[in-house]
Amino acid sequence: MRFRSDKNNVRPAAFAGSFYEGEKQKLTRQLKTLFAGETLKTDSENLTEKIRALIVPHAGYVFSGSVAAAGYSRLPVKNRYKRILILASSHRFSFKGAAVFASGNYSTPLGEINVDTRFAIDLLGKSDLFFEHKEAHETEHSIEVQLPFLQHRLGRDFVLVPLLLGTHNAETCRKISKVLQPFFTPENLWIVSTDFSHYPKYDDAVHTDEITANAICSNQPQQLLSVLNDEKIVKTEKLATPLCGWTSVLTLLYMTEKEDIEFEKLRYQNSGDAPIYGVKNRVVGYWSVAVKSKEKELKISEPEKAELIEKARHSISNFVTTGNRGQLLAPETNGILMEKTGVFVSIYIDGILRGCIGGFAGEQTLNEMVQRLAASSACDYRFKPIQTDELNKMQLEISVLSPLKKIKSIDEIRLGKHGIYIKQGYNSGTFLPQVATKTGWDLEEFLGHCARDKAGIGWNGWKTAEIFVYEAVVFREE
Repeated sequence: MRFRSDKNNVRPAAFAGSFYEGEKQKLTRQLKTLFAGETLKTDSENLTEKIRALIVPHAGYVFSGSVAAAGYSRLPVKNRYKRILILASSHRFSFKGAAVFASGNYSTPLGEINVDTRFAIDLLGKSDLFFEHKEAHETEHSIEVQLPFLQHRLGRDFVLVPLLLGTHNAETCRKISKVLQPFFTPENLWIVSTDFSHYPKYDDAVHTDEITANAICSNQPQQLLSVLNDEKIVKTEKLATPLCGWTSVLTLLYMTEKEDIEFEKLRYQNSGDAPIYGVKNRVVGYWSVAVKSKEKELKISEPEKAELIEKARHSISNFVTTGNRGQLLAPETNGILMEKTGVFVSIYIDGILRGCIGGFAGEQTLNEMVQRLAASSACDYRFKPIQTDELNKMQLEISVLSPLKKIKSIDEIRLGKHGIYIKQGYNSGTFLPQVATKTGWDLEEFLGHCARDKAGIGWNGWKTAEIFVYEAVVFREE
């Protein structure tokens, strides 16, 4: 069967003006208010997180908007993903499998969103569980209400894959997950759209939703199924369902159960908490949950250390003798040298520092960064450039850095263990962990010197700046 992609077929915003503001300016103001709310208890600047998926509610913004914003605020502003896949369960249609939107784009009052129709068409050919069902998408709100949050947080430069489940069978969810699991990768972002308990009393909702959220965070599909079928929950007075999008959540758990990830509950409230329209005797529950990669312990083997030292020395020697940076050498191993991590290269001549250049994790691998930064260290403007006759007296020190982590209190800093990165506006500066050990500074001196001498914001500038910490594996050549 051949499928045709028709980009002129735009799925309009069917629920603008009811679930959320229908005019662009009003919707923008509504979103700014939700993201900037005083009760929003998320840290949107935490650079250590690699969010792989979000579980977020799909009710009207007056009821669940702040909970959804608590989830979306964990995404870096204007972060670029290869594609964003939204998994939702149909409220109006029942069918076996997943309805793929493969013949046009979606739109909201904030503009049109490109659908990855090529990817969607490929999905249609992978299994008979995936098919087109335009009417299901046209009348469904659970995907649409997520889109303004994505547009507000990430801008308009992303592509979408809308998936709507019509099944009520756990085994079918497992089969669907097998097709989707290869696309649960760091380059993609998954959004799972679901509300929690429907229509119990306020206190019953709080209790039931906590149990359900804990089952989800166990990352065990069978644990979630057991909770959903638990008689104590099922017999809760007035409870219609503990999790309206349970098939979408279950499909996610089937994809993640063997992944090295963790779940974090972000924020909870129910419709009874809404300042307008909120009633306590019949509520709907809302959770936002982040699914993120586990932080890995920074480990470098002795052969990897030796390779990094050798690469740095070769890069410096080539630059000093020829004046050219030369071609980068390929890595000999597929371990940490192929990962994207920060690194500093320091050059010592007769025990005296003569160059130190580094950077935090970006788009380059450690193998690429260490060679480029080594050459730059040889001509660090703060020192006399390295000369040819000094190469045989040169000793290199390499510091491989863990990801940055924003701290809320300087009490979190451990001298000798943590490096610091201080940022205020366009000004920033850093000290490696070993600086505190070598100088003997106390904590305030460590912060003061970094703020004044590195960031250029004055001795006490750290008190009003953002502060991040990181760790480093530091090694020297023999």
